[in-house]
Amino acid sequence: MCYLCVTQNNYLSILKLRIMAHIKVILHPKKIDENEKIFRLAIRVTSFRKRSYYHLGYNLDPDDWDEQAEKVKKSHPKYQHLNRLIRKKYDQIDDIIYEAERNKRQLSAKQIMDKIKQSRKTISFFDFADEHVADLERSKKFNRAISDRSKAKIIKDFTKGRDILFQEIDENFLKRFKVYLINEKKNSERTVMNSYVFIRLLYNRAIRKGIIDRNFYPFGRDKILIKYPDSLKIGLTEQEILKIEQVSLKKHSSLWHSRNIFLFSFYLAGIRITDLLHLRWNDIIEDRLFYRMKKNSKLDSLKLPGKAIEILDFYRNDKKSHSDFIFPELKKVGDVETKEKYSLIKGAIKKHNSNLKDIAKLAGINKKITNHIARHSFGNIAGDKVSPQMLQKLYRHSSLQTTIGYQRNFIHKSSDEALHEILKFSNSDVGN
Repeated sequence: MCYLCVTQNNYLSILKLRIMAHIKVILHPKKIDENEKIFRLAIRVTSFRKRSYYHLGYNLDPDDWDEQAEKVKKSHPKYQHLNRLIRKKYDQIDDIIYEAERNKRQLSAKQIMDKIKQSRKTISFFDFADEHVADLERSKKFNRAISDRSKAKIIKDFTKGRDILFQEIDENFLKRFKVYLINEKKNSERTVMNSYVFIRLLYNRAIRKGIIDRNFYPFGRDKILIKYPDSLKIGLTEQEILKIEQVSLKKHSSLWHSRNIFLFSFYLAGIRITDLLHLRWNDIIEDRLFYRMKKNSKLDSLKLPGKAIEILDFYRNDKKSHSDFIFPELKKVGDVETKEKYSLIKGAIKKHNSNLKDIAKLAGINKKITNHIARHSFGNIAGDKVSPQMLQKLYRHSSLQTTIGYQRNFIHKSSDEALHEILKFSNSDVGN
């Protein structure tokens, strides 16, 4: 009898263990190709001998994972953040299981996962922003990731570190945030609009994911409008470009190299410096450049002017292979998009802009010169000499209206002549 009781008790215990869901934090392997695997940080839920996985959005090196303790080791630079994330999601899943057992309900692994996904409807704005930045990093879009993380931090500074829900970001919140940015942070109207665009982006994504109802959306007609102020675009004149070409600089010096970068961009209608630094020798076929723009992934092709070819000739001796980078900045980092590569590009742009400031002084030019001014300078010199349709192709604009709007910054001839015509009745000097 006693034996039967023990056996029955054991059976009930085993049955209970089978019914109760089990949670474990793991690295979930996924095969990318024949030779490569990634290990995704995940929470595995087992119920009724079936498994479901909740992936936390991060891939880890197995060396950074403590399997026994189910946590990220200190060797990982973000171990504290990741361990907090693990604990938070683990507790959410555990609460769902506990609540089901308390109500004598039995949930499958899939049902538990469905409930945790439904609970995302209460996700905070900053948690959602963190996920957005993590997505950008996984997509190797480090420039956007760093920029958007900075925008999220400014919003968090405004809330004094308090977590907020999307429905709290209403018209009143956005108006107060604008006052904060302008009065306390001394930001421009354009910077305010950039912050609004970031918030709008997250809001739209949260609506699509069912995290916030569209009725709370604070942007649009009769609400908060996003309108960028006109920016002053001042390019160099033909005479100023000639001064830069002719100023005496030591060959192979840092200033000499920065001048080459600036002029090469100018000769190719203001090709963006990020695209320029990524150019390879095999992008040039029969004195024609073929490349894909980083900003929008569009393909472009331009016939190389003679002056651009002269600049390329300076760098041919450093050519290690047909696929080598033309300019030296990226020769050591290779093809893979990494944070190191992004930092290198950012540092190079900063250095070139600093050098251009010195070159302007040496050339006797009083205007501010940066790499982007090469594009404005081309627009200024082109003026109304070239048709808008041709300029659209040279600028790589998707819309003709964009080209017309851009070129309007540099065409003043007709308005200048009109002003002169109106005022020519007055020939006497003022005050005489």
